Amino acid sequence: MKEALFYETKGDKMVKCGLCNHFCQIKTGGRGICGVRENQDGRLVSLVYGRLVSTNLDPIEKKPLFNFLPGSTSYSISTVGCNFRCLHCQNWQISQYPRMNKGKIIGDDYTPDEVVEAAVLNGAKSISYTYVEPTIFYEFAYDCAVIAKKKGIRNVFVSNGFMAPDVTRHLVPVLDAINIDIKGFTERFYREVCKAKLKPVLDNVKLFHELGAWVEVTTLIIPGLNDSPEELRDIARFIKGVSPAMPWHVTAFYPTYMMMDKPPTPISSLRLARRIGLEEGLKYVYEGNISGEGGENTYCPSCGSEVIKRHGFWIKENRLENGGCPDCKTLIEGVWK
Repeated sequence: MKEALFYETKGDKMVKCGLCNHFCQIKTGGRGICGVRENQDGRLVSLVYGRLVSTNLDPIEKKPLFNFLPGSTSYSISTVGCNFRCLHCQNWQISQYPRMNKGKIIGDDYTPDEVVEAAVLNGAKSISYTYVEPTIFYEFAYDCAVIAKKKGIRNVFVSNGFMAPDVTRHLVPVLDAINIDIKGFTERFYREVCKAKLKPVLDNVKLFHELGAWVEVTTLIIPGLNDSPEELRDIARFIKGVSPAMPWHVTAFYPTYMMMDKPPTPISSLRLARRIGLEEGLKYVYEGNISGEGGENTYCPSCGSEVIKRHGFWIKENRLENGGCPDCKTLIEGVWK
């Protein structure tokens, strides 16, 4: 338990949390939407500081980050809790745990030093704050990131992009890369499926890029909800407007949690999304959650040569030469070393 960052005390010991764009106003004894930040007599505390429920060594491609240290491993950590309530959450057992278990908090105790040491011992090139929305365990993630940065370990957020702008600015000096979900491109989708809002997410994609973090975007394509050509084209145009070199991952949905009534995403939908992204001028569009179809590879945007060949999360061949295409020498944007 640790005093939270980004909050202010109001009258009658009410607090206003400034961590994410919900800006929860919390009475004493209450918690925010995330379920892990509690008002204790006018003092907001994080209930999940150092309480990790998951620690894994993952390929960086699993985040997914494809133009960032390809073939490296990332030490991934998570607590319980989330500030979204996505009906299709693939990690609902931990993201919704406090909400489903009368506010109970679980996890093994770690210090920031122990997390960074584990990353070093495992040969990880980065630490990923992931599985649930990492903003909700921000105080612990930030303390880990500061130590990791000093030891030459990169820091990665896998995020819904809903943090408040002040948090984004506070985070970027210790952050190296972030994958942000653009889950759909309508406020209705965000309101009904995620219990959140779209605009702050789009604002953060722009802000992280402007502040110098490496940004990749993921859209999970859900049949009948966000897979129309018009909506996919809108997402591609938005990303292109921020940077044509920003990778876009269009990934396959599989029925899970409270969305068992939708079918898995057909390959044809991913192909359509990728084609739309390339038509709109994006340089790097990747198909995800379907292996061996060719859409996972990195191609030179100038000559079309296959530069990095993948199967699932694994690199089969990396032909990059000094960050460029070996055939036409065009720069391939990304973080390569």
